[in-house]
Amino acid sequence: MLKPLSQLVCAFPLVMATSSYADDAAALKDALAQLDNLKANFSQQVTDVNNKVIQQGTGTFVLAVPNQFYWHLTEPDESLIVADGTDVWIYNPFAEEVSVLDFNQAIDASPIALLVHRDEATWKAYQVRQQDDCYQITPKAVDASVTGVEVCFKDKQLEVMKLTDQQGNLSVFNLSAQAPLMDADANLFQFTVPEGVDIDDQRLKALD
Repeated sequence: MLKPLSQLVCAFPLVMATSSYADDAAALKDALAQLDNLKANFSQQVTDVNNKVIQQGTGTFVLAVPNQFYWHLTEPDESLIVADGTDVWIYNPFAEEVSVLDFNQAIDASPIALLVHRDEATWKAYQVRQQDDCYQITPKAVDASVTGVEVCFKDKQLEVMKLTDQQGNLSVFNLSAQAPLMDADANLFQFTVPEGVDIDDQRLKALD
């Protein structure tokens, strides 16, 4: 059950950007400027290439600029992703294992990174196309597990996120109960490895 969730941090059809795409990227930046921080509930549905539902779930999504997010899937099976600004922790309680990546590894891999990252180098790695209140984000690199992301807004609030993978599976996340963060929410971005849990340290610095 972890695979659709883990695609949030593991992502890539090569298409050259045009000036119109640059304008659409600027519009998305403006929309995201309203989301320096956000806490929301989400419902998740994953369908395969034949439009058959293969997974459903619910949880909590939190983000804060720069480079912090918290994604807690509570149903049907618990899993957790925490980005603390430096590292990304992916925790599977059932397997009693946590994987840890450099944040830049996640930035390079997933279009979702644009929600919390603002630097130009990161944005240049993606093509953005706007249609009404939705933005389609496509990585320019070719070797991707996630081939596209779509984010949709309503009344300046982030409402829907959609991820498509190489197998044609579509993950749709509907957000609700959006609210700004409270001071007490800051600890959500700090992950402490539970006792007895195995650590799969994939950080580049761990290889030095």
